[in-house]
Amino acid sequence: MRIPDPIEIAGHRVGPGERPFVIAEVSGNHNGSLDRALEIVDAIAGTGAQAVKFQTYRADTITINADGPAFRIRDDHGLWGGRNLYQLYEQAHTPWEWHEPLFARARSLGLVPFSSPFDPTAVELLESLDAPAYKVASAELVDLPLIRRMAATGKPMVMSTGMATLAEIDAAVAAAREGGASEIVLLACTASYPADPVDANLQTIPALREAFGVPVGLSDHTPGIGVPVAAVALGAVAIEKHVTLQRADGGVDSDFSLEPHELASLVTETDVARRALGPARFGPRESERDTLALRRSLYVVADVAAGDPVTEDNVRSIRPAGGLPTDTIGTVLGRTFARDVARGTPLTWDLI
Repeated sequence: MRIPDPIEIAGHRVGPGERPFVIAEVSGNHNGSLDRALEIVDAIAGTGAQAVKFQTYRADTITINADGPAFRIRDDHGLWGGRNLYQLYEQAHTPWEWHEPLFARARSLGLVPFSSPFDPTAVELLESLDAPAYKVASAELVDLPLIRRMAATGKPMVMSTGMATLAEIDAAVAAAREGGASEIVLLACTASYPADPVDANLQTIPALREAFGVPVGLSDHTPGIGVPVAAVALGAVAIEKHVTLQRADGGVDSDFSLEPHELASLVTETDVARRALGPARFGPRESERDTLALRRSLYVVADVAAGDPVTEDNVRSIRPAGGLPTDTIGTVLGRTFARDVARGTPLTWDLI
């Protein structure tokens, strides 16, 4: 399997062997308040995550104000059932005038701020803020002109692949490369909100890495942190998760968002998973030296005199190591001791 080279986003190396690049997504969890959005950024900074991500659109740039069946979410959807798209996006969007203070706050706290633009004017806004990277949302993966516009900036691109066929992913990657992007990270994703872990299909991660030769991560909408930790064990180099202050506060994305203490656990445990990876190996490690000395071996377990026979009463397999291998018991039983031997002496050939 090909091992892709890491890419770099604002000084952070993202790729195999590196600490997982954790992207905390604010999305609509600001609940219409800039102060709350800033508070979320502050909370993210205390978790160890490297990046904070926003979404840059207006209701008028992502859809139109229409109310036909295609412009409504199905009635039985768990979170947004029956909602009109325009009204949902009007509630969830991050006003453009908030971007500058949010980016400034994130940078002041050592976070990497970037965003998902949903139309060319959003790219222009983000370029004015010197965004260090661009995120392609799953539903926008088929908008190849928008991908080319992002790629033309020359910035690294992080691309979610929820719902996409392999052919669609190939077309999106080709569009990004044709547009000028040389650094791409793909994110495996299940674009349901919330997502069931059963639908995570994490074996997609190594498959994407092999197919496209780029670093691969996970954009995750399942509850908790179990799926991201498992993803890192399968080679994920980046994890994106929605974050809120408290799920009990409500909001369009709160049900599948992590609270700050959970995000901190994700940062810690995904790095543990990364450090636990390594090549297959057998035999004792240096760290096992003390336990290696406790392996069982044959010991004299009763005081004996020269000429005494070796019996099951005076020679046994016990801890620690140092004596003959345990499977030699059938060979030594019935022989005689060559000299007096004290209890607790490892049995060696010269003693019998």
